[in-house]
Amino acid sequence: MSEPVGNPPIPPSAVREHPVHHRFPDVRPRRLRRAGWGALTATAIASLALAFVPSPYVVEVPGPTYDTLGETDAGPLIAIDGAQTYPTEGELRLLTLALHGNPERPLSWVDVAQAYLDPADSIIPMSVAFPPQLSIEESNESGRIDMQNSQQAAIAAALLHEGHDIVSDVRVAGVIPNSPAVGVLEEGDRIVRVNGETAYDVYSIRQAIAAVDGQTTFDIEREGEAMTVEVTPVDEQGQRIVGIYPSNEFTFPFEVDIELPNVGGPSAGMMFALGIVDELTPGAMTAGTEWAGTGTISALGDVGPIGGIVQKLHGAVAAGASHFLAPVENCAEVVGHVPAGLTVFAVDTLDDAITAIETVAMNADTSTLPTCEGGTDS
Repeated sequence: MSEPVGNPPIPPSAVREHPVHHRFPDVRPRRLRRAGWGALTATAIASLALAFVPSPYVVEVPGPTYDTLGETDAGPLIAIDGAQTYPTEGELRLLTLALHGNPERPLSWVDVAQAYLDPADSIIPMSVAFPPQLSIEESNESGRIDMQNSQQAAIAAALLHEGHDIVSDVRVAGVIPNSPAVGVLEEGDRIVRVNGETAYDVYSIRQAIAAVDGQTTFDIEREGEAMTVEVTPVDEQGQRIVGIYPSNEFTFPFEVDIELPNVGGPSAGMMFALGIVDELTPGAMTAGTEWAGTGTISALGDVGPIGGIVQKLHGAVAAGASHFLAPVENCAEVVGHVPAGLTVFAVDTLDDAITAIETVAMNADTSTLPTCEGGTDS
């Protein structure tokens, strides 16, 4: 009897040794592997693309520091001619900030992410660092005028502290386009009073504007004629703005030159004033101690708040300072952010700053000096 036509039966042992999936491969794992590699490739491409996508942020970092008792590439930072000066010791360092990114060269999101990991860096909106109504050139010009005013107010504060007479004159250096001041105030106007308060300097003008809601009254002199005008300020980034660049013009009894190229803003005022006082008084104020500090200054010696205080604390440590002078109004930002090895004193006036420096120089008790409570990290 012949065998039936067809395949022979498969013995049970063959089934155990050669499972069905070997004879009929399942393609699903291969498809899943392809999908996984595709997702990874897409993620890598997206990450690479993100590296080139501009962000709406800039990064504020510690900038160069300068000893007001020392020199720059341009020569002595402070030069006094026509008055007796005395040798100094130690350091009185002013601090600066540097900005990474601008509207013409924005940072990528990868740059911003890297800055997030560094406690010395601060991420701020582009619109805060570069107000959209101002070009980069106009922002730089504003910083230059602020620095010039800061230097003039520092000289005035230092000379008044030392008992010298000065004559104060505040004028409009420029009017910002499309601001409330357009058509009301003009370049060259001499500002006599603001809201009834004497205009000693730029600082006093800003205080007078901030103190009154609604319209701001300016008593001015224009080409020898006295007049009163009114401007309605606008609020920008928490400040009341009328839209002018005021300029300090003082008459001093002798010449004081401050040479600091390519640095803008008003925050070095207090340190300028301290450097001048130290040079005009016998003995070294610091007794060799290395100080750093920041704060605006008025002609009357009032110290005001500044931006970027945390970055400046880190900049002070990097420069080797052991003691730091911080404006009282910045203390809330200082608390919890002081690098190890730095002692911070809070100051409200030029006199406060001098007292702190001299107390440390004499190795006297500093426990009664104002500090930013709780502001030291270990």
